[in-house]
Amino acid sequence: MAFVWRAIRSAGGIRNAFWILLRMREVKVGTLIGTDKAGNKYYENKQFFFGRHRWVYPAKRDFEGSEVPPEWHGWLHYITDKSPVEDPPVERKFMLDHQPNLSGTSKEYVPYSTTMPKVESWMPPPPPSVKS
Repeated sequence: MAFVWRAIRSAGGIRNAFWILLRMREVKVGTLIGTDKAGNKYYENKQFFFGRHRWVYPAKRDFEGSEVPPEWHGWLHYITDKSPVEDPPVERKFMLDHQPNLSGTSKEYVPYSTTMPKVESWMPPPPPSVKS
């Protein structure tokens, strides 16, 4: 029973634990490793088995996986052992801020063709007019 109360406390209360349970289907207990610019919180608990001991609690409800910044993505997927808090990425002047995938939204990129089509589409003949 103590584990349940510890999980509720680490989630930020009964209400937050309930919403996390609805969205992620589990409430975990772990150490807060860091927070990104969007407010997502990253946790780790090495008592869980490998591959499940790092996770993210999103800042907003309609979270998508592409909203995780690249430096945190590398830590979550075990590409690097050090989190961006321990080993911050080198800022370069050509690097842009992270943007999530916009496919399926009104802001998605839609390419257009600048060449003429090679095949002409068929247009059916107009129906004969009926004389009265």
